[in-house]
Amino acid sequence: MVKPAGGECNLSCAYCYYLAKTHLYPHSRFRMDEALLEDFTRQYIAAQRVPEVTFAWQGGEPLLMGLPFYERALALQRRYRPAGMRIANALQTNGTLLDAAWCRFLRQHDFLIGLSLDGPRELHDAYRRDRAGRPTFERVMAGLAALHEHGVAFNILATVHAANAEHPLEVYRFLRDEAGARFIQFIPIVERSTGNGGTDAAVSSRSVRPAQYGRFLTAIFDEWVRRDVGEVFVQTFDMALVLEHNGDLYACDHFVEPRYRLGNIAQTPLVELVGSAQQRAFGEAKRAALPQQCRSCAVLFACHGGCPKDRFLRTADGEAGLQYLCEGYRAFFTHVDHPMRLMAAELRQGRHARNVILRLAEEDAERSQRWARAERNAPCPCGSGRKFKHCHGRIGRMRGAEGTDAAI
Repeated sequence: MVKPAGGECNLSCAYCYYLAKTHLYPHSRFRMDEALLEDFTRQYIAAQRVPEVTFAWQGGEPLLMGLPFYERALALQRRYRPAGMRIANALQTNGTLLDAAWCRFLRQHDFLIGLSLDGPRELHDAYRRDRAGRPTFERVMAGLAALHEHGVAFNILATVHAANAEHPLEVYRFLRDEAGARFIQFIPIVERSTGNGGTDAAVSSRSVRPAQYGRFLTAIFDEWVRRDVGEVFVQTFDMALVLEHNGDLYACDHFVEPRYRLGNIAQTPLVELVGSAQQRAFGEAKRAALPQQCRSCAVLFACHGGCPKDRFLRTADGEAGLQYLCEGYRAFFTHVDHPMRLMAAELRQGRHARNVILRLAEEDAERSQRWARAERNAPCPCGSGRKFKHCHGRIGRMRGAEGTDAAI
């Protein structure tokens, strides 16, 4: 990822960690100059050994650079692109600066846009406000409308935080139905709290809680797997290298700190920085530094220990390095195991993964029938080992009292 405007942004989202990085460059105007843009473009393309190369423009807010900057970037890509190589561009934006001119340009050059949107108005505006403290929902939705109108490809990046974590289906359905998103990423907000006495688990009041995050993902998954498989794609966040506006290269956008600075591409070739011992050690440590509790966990293959920035808890044995969201990840990946296996079986048979919707509908109907016949003191048909009255019989009574399906 490349940040041509550094951490500069026209918004001041309460949970943004990019804005705090501007202090690392106290005398900068936070604009990548043309000489560095050309040097980066040449080095980045030359370092690739694949037929398609993607430039991922990030921020802060990358649209602050203005259209002429990206017109120049595309011209440089054309100059240095070897025969047979395809170049793609992706850009992450808060959407408030999008207008017809921007969208015509983005559509003409096939940019993929990542739009930051946290859900319906009240959930989005809880933390995503401008520098004057004003809400941004209307401006973001206007930008989204412009993307739709001009046929610009986009996905949605939604953060999960204290304000929206208890409203998973409201968030998901809004993004799917109102925003028209078909590709969605959910990013958990985990902020280490200051002034908390230094306790390992202390996080800000804005942060999502571990079990809460697991419930959020699970609720959305249960709707998605029974309705939207093959039509809506919920992606995970992939960490990547980050190039700052002045040429500094960091191992990851969550580690823009002096000790994780790999170097500067104006002084050391990009390909050497990426292949450096420091960068290899950073990647290898993601697994090597995991505590034994993680290495023996049944869902390690899925979460990979989570983002290293959030590994600040201790295990039950007192070992350091447990990921803050471990409880949520473990609950979620355990919950989705059976449906995922069903989808995998469909794919192995050469059929569409969407067939899982029919398979689960059949299982749900059969389960409802078993529950309808179950006696209060008999073992629950779900296999939990508890009596029906203390398991799904209790859940059924609760849901029935709320006016919902008592057979759930």
